[in-house]
Amino acid sequence: MSQLFYTLPKRLTVSPSPPLLHFNYRSSRTRLVCSKMPTESSPSPLTHSITIPSQLSQPVHVVAAPGLSESDFRCAVESTLFKQWLKNLQSETGILANGDMLLKQVLIQGVDMFGKRIGFLKFKADIFCKETGQKVPGIVFARGPAVAVLILLDSEGETYAILTEQVRVPTGRVILELPAGMLDDDKGDFVGTAVREVEEETGIQLKLEDMIDLTAFLYPSTGCKFFPSPGGCDEEISLFLYRGRVDKEIIMQLQGKETGLRDHGELIKVHVVPYHELWRTTPDAKVLTAIALYEMASKEELLPSRT
Repeated sequence: MSQLFYTLPKRLTVSPSPPLLHFNYRSSRTRLVCSKMPTESSPSPLTHSITIPSQLSQPVHVVAAPGLSESDFRCAVESTLFKQWLKNLQSETGILANGDMLLKQVLIQGVDMFGKRIGFLKFKADIFCKETGQKVPGIVFARGPAVAVLILLDSEGETYAILTEQVRVPTGRVILELPAGMLDDDKGDFVGTAVREVEEETGIQLKLEDMIDLTAFLYPSTGCKFFPSPGGCDEEISLFLYRGRVDKEIIMQLQGKETGLRDHGELIKVHVVPYHELWRTTPDAKVLTAIALYEMASKEELLPSRT
């Protein structure tokens, strides 16, 4: 079967589509000791002890919820997701930074593996206000960093945005979204991940040098990311922009194109929407945030000039 490639300006192309006994984790800021409790007639819960600088005299107990396997518990505590959460707690803007809060216990409740790595991690953290003794809400769904791309294509005097139609079971709905995806490794290759996700979800091939990081315009104190649901999820998203010019034929070819990694359960269809209608078209937080960042960056003349 032959494949067709369409060469577009700015390098844009469209293509078809063993048991745990004892282990230690140490860093300059956190010390973790893990051990399996001895068992007699019934299994004892798996536990860990963490010592963090802001509360050296009060170690944090990490325990496994009933039914959680030993291997999943170990993977959870050793995961990048959990380590990054601990790091965030102790950062300059972290919950434990000024000493007003106390972390007593973490209950690891669930793990979802994506191949050999943890994709999703569910846990409950018992964090208390030292002054009042009250516990703050601490249910966490950890999934880590992600990227999304706002693709704007000019054609015959009209600007179009590229969206993907995706089945989103948690909402019970089919949603129109920006091309997006989770980081697959610990290297933090946000731009490379963005380019790869665009190709997988739309068939469009972009070049790294053509990408503009919209979230980079935020103040450094924000981490130059945005949180779509910080009340329950740690997900932080980097938003990128691509702008290009194409023939109307390309717009027509993209509309309704079926893409995605079918063997991974991705049933994706491409939608092309006039940009002036984009803000009314979808409830996707990535889209609405991207519009806001793009419009403000344009207003303040922060975007590179187009050639």
